[in-house]
Amino acid sequence: MNAIVFLIQCSDQKGLVAGITGFFSSREYNILHCQQYTDVLHSQYFMRIKLEDVSQLDKATLEQQFSEYAKTLSLTWSVRYSDQPYRVALLVTRASHCPYDLLLRELEGELSCEIPLVISNHNDLAAMAQQFDKPFYHLPISKDTKDEQEGGIKSLLTEYDIDLVVMARYMQILSEQFVKEYVGRVINIHHGFLPAFQGAKPYHQAYDRGVKIIGATSHYATADLDEGPIIEQDIQRVIHDNNPEDLAMIGKDIERLVLARAVKAHIEHRIIISGRRTIVFSEGV
Repeated sequence: MNAIVFLIQCSDQKGLVAGITGFFSSREYNILHCQQYTDVLHSQYFMRIKLEDVSQLDKATLEQQFSEYAKTLSLTWSVRYSDQPYRVALLVTRASHCPYDLLLRELEGELSCEIPLVISNHNDLAAMAQQFDKPFYHLPISKDTKDEQEGGIKSLLTEYDIDLVVMARYMQILSEQFVKEYVGRVINIHHGFLPAFQGAKPYHQAYDRGVKIIGATSHYATADLDEGPIIEQDIQRVIHDNNPEDLAMIGKDIERLVLARAVKAHIEHRIIISGRRTIVFSEGV
């Protein structure tokens, strides 16, 4: 069964649910699921509505008609079709745990997406990409070649028609121009529970502070390092005799799960970015 998912946001006002659902039902779309959230502090309304694609309207006509309707209510919206799976590029460096996990989830059907390539600034994970039969592109970077290297990344993203870029422990800072060009389409995993312990060696910082929980954060990349809208987080309790290596090992497991959940939410069209926050609708619908 093919499905269509709309994400909608606007200023809160009366009659939104009746009006939006009426638009689709009048065109003979079967509404499979509808979730909504009202931010009463800022008077903002958010909706995710999933439709069975049984109407006689083609995609272009549906979008044109909904665009006209959206203008009457000042709606901001986006749409995704289940017969057009997300194409996801992985940016990696040397750590294999996050990209390997995503590639395995794609292979086993846990992530309904296509990962057509892996890009890295080092050669270390070429064998991993080969194991999953993925093209591997080694684009080394130095202080003097950053612009050229990012240009190479952009060329590959265009060539492979990429929808989403995942920084799967890609230990480079993307330029302001890059993240602006791909705003809302670059997901990063931070090996720490933001906003605490930013920067290098967060687990050593956590050890020095004697923390009792550690965690990981997945967020959209922005020009401000580690400041993008947070998508997913998780934590685990630790004790005083866990050394930095113990914390790093525990952290890797959390990072895998957090990044996978964030990517899954994005490709299932369940996230609306609202300023510095995200609205993440529930899974499995």
